[in-house]
Amino acid sequence: MEKKYFPKLGMSLPALGMGTWGIGGGFWSPDRSRDEEWIAILRRGIELGASLIDTAEMYGGGHSEELVGEAVKAFPREEVFIVTKVWPTHARYDDVLKSAEASMKRLGTHIDLYLIHWPPTDTPLCETMRALEAVVARGIARFIGVSNFSLELIEEARACLSREDVAAVENKFSLLDRGDEETVVPYTEREGMLYIAYSPLEEGELAKNRFLAQIGAKYRKTAAQVALNWLLRFPSVVPIPKAGSIWHLEENIGSAGWRLSDEDWRLISEQFRRLPA
Repeated sequence: MEKKYFPKLGMSLPALGMGTWGIGGGFWSPDRSRDEEWIAILRRGIELGASLIDTAEMYGGGHSEELVGEAVKAFPREEVFIVTKVWPTHARYDDVLKSAEASMKRLGTHIDLYLIHWPPTDTPLCETMRALEAVVARGIARFIGVSNFSLELIEEARACLSREDVAAVENKFSLLDRGDEETVVPYTEREGMLYIAYSPLEEGELAKNRFLAQIGAKYRKTAAQVALNWLLRFPSVVPIPKAGSIWHLEENIGSAGWRLSDEDWRLISEQFRRLPA
């Protein structure tokens, strides 16, 4: 697995990670019917180098975090980078701390990167950001960041901080959703931040795209691998596709370690730029 270096973190991370939305249940609802399978998929991903794992307290009502915690037990802790998120209804100072402690307990280990999942609506942003600083001060997490934030809100969040800084942003970014391409993505690159791209395959829609499949044939790659490789061209971006099977996981991993030609990358960019909004 190729790696990328992020100055705000002071470390290199895999160019591709693993998302866990839908693993262990849905929106605040646990599902334990596939636990062993999910753990096996996560462990195989770590073995293949996709050792950045993104989860959240909301995923399966915390059960996703439990599965991640079980999966990482098989590896030296320093080989895995765990990202989790606090839901905005828990954005009050004390609630952030309680959520972070609960997430750490479910994971069975400290959190590497702790994010506010969406901008809070009923809590002043600075109160939430100060709470995230306290999470680091208490040793629960190593770094903090934001998710689903515009460039303006990222800067507002950073202005609230006195001891820490926003080390990462997690937003939706794909060939079909390029709103951050000329704003948040270059900002994170300039500032040395990590940009985590969720839903990079648009829930499988891009995996079925005929144009991408035609491009991929030149490289003996699938449409999904081409869509993910297009994202890897951005220095700060780490996509986190979810895999529902070992086969799917290995296909995702196969998007790294090679590069689209400049011509094909531009051709793909123009093709998807012409699509109707």
